[in-house]
Amino acid sequence: MPRALYYSPRISRFLVSVLYHEAKRRGIPMTRLADELLRQQLVGCPLWEEAQGMRVAEEPPPYPASIR
Repeated sequence: MPRALYYSPRISRFLVSVLYHEAKRRGIPMTRLADELLRQQLVGCPLWEEAQGMRVAEEPPPYPASIR
């Protein structure tokens, strides 16, 4: 099995289920919901700016970006 280029964390089955149903309720892709929730919690944390500076390039999300 080929190795992934990026870290892809495993999320508990329970959280995947909650994300799936909440995304369905909101009418948005589950990945977009996860991205929005994580971003809301991490923006402004002490390492956010440091991570911004280290970021070479970010792949665009697989959905229309409507954050911000």
